[in-house]
Amino acid sequence: MSVTLAVDAMGGDFGVEITIPACCDFLQDHPDTKVIAIGSAQAIEQSIRNCNPNLLDRFQIMGASEIVLMDDPIEIALRRKKDSSMRVAIEQVR
Repeated sequence: MSVTLAVDAMGGDFGVEITIPACCDFLQDHPDTKVIAIGSAQAIEQSIRNCNPNLLDRFQIMGASEIVLMDDPIEIALRRKKDSSMRVAIEQVR
């Protein structure tokens, strides 16, 4: 069974510095999975350069133009920031 994960690559305190290497490690350990990394396409592309090139065919980048700040209330993040990485990731798994 193939599984596709949508990941808010900009999430957490350190964003792509942590999420993209974690996605690469996950893909390495789970050959039947794919990852859609959502966020700043430029930041994801830079970070993914350190990933094993053999994994890249199972890695999709989806750009999102808005950023959810740490102090943004969840209703603002989801209702008003419709092109945030968080919202786009949620839309991918609906």
